Amino acid sequence: MTSKKCSTSTSIGKKQIMGVTGLLLCGFVLTHLLGNLTLFIGSDAFNKYSHALTSNPLIYLAEVGLVILFFSHIVMAIKLTRENKAARPTDYYMRTKSGRGSTFASSTMIYSGVITLIFLIIHINGLKFGTHYDTNIAGVEMRDIYRTTIEYFQAPLHLAIYLIAVITLGIHVSHGFWSAFQSLGLNHPKYMPKLRCASVLFGLLIAIGFSTLAIYCYLQGGH
Repeated sequence: MTSKKCSTSTSIGKKQIMGVTGLLLCGFVLTHLLGNLTLFIGSDAFNKYSHALTSNPLIYLAEVGLVILFFSHIVMAIKLTRENKAARPTDYYMRTKSGRGSTFASSTMIYSGVITLIFLIIHINGLKFGTHYDTNIAGVEMRDIYRTTIEYFQAPLHLAIYLIAVITLGIHVSHGFWSAFQSLGLNHPKYMPKLRCASVLFGLLIAIGFSTLAIYCYLQGGH
């Protein structure tokens, strides 16, 4: 009995870690999207925004924190998925008597998560470590990341991969956002339907927002 209680407690702890890291990552994704919207203002605005981030000494601490968040979230996701499959060897995603079964987003979380991770590596390699151009704005030398970004999305393959990835990310967070609150025990029946709705809207915002940015960059090449 004690062993069973300990196992249950450990599982709850893992779910809470998943919830906290998930919400923090959702916050990062939203902040990243809002910052990238400066691209619509113009090259100077986007380059100054990027320079303000990369020239701040705290950026290294922030990047380490993000890596820890990502891997903590991934490790907990893998462990919980294995535990769920071991506990319910038939089919983890069964429809309930009320007719509320698993959604496409909930039943593909592990796959959309893996796709997002692979995309992240490709994205960082293509832009952060992509072609480096210099520019001077008001006497300040900085990287012309605007030019790098525009050129990167001129390749139809890059655009296609990006669109698939951000749509997948949108699907992932459309379930993950409200699920994080549930994992933390904040699943009051009065507010959960509203959280579900907000979660879907959040997913749409992420998918549409990032997709629009990529398509805009592609169109700047005169295609």
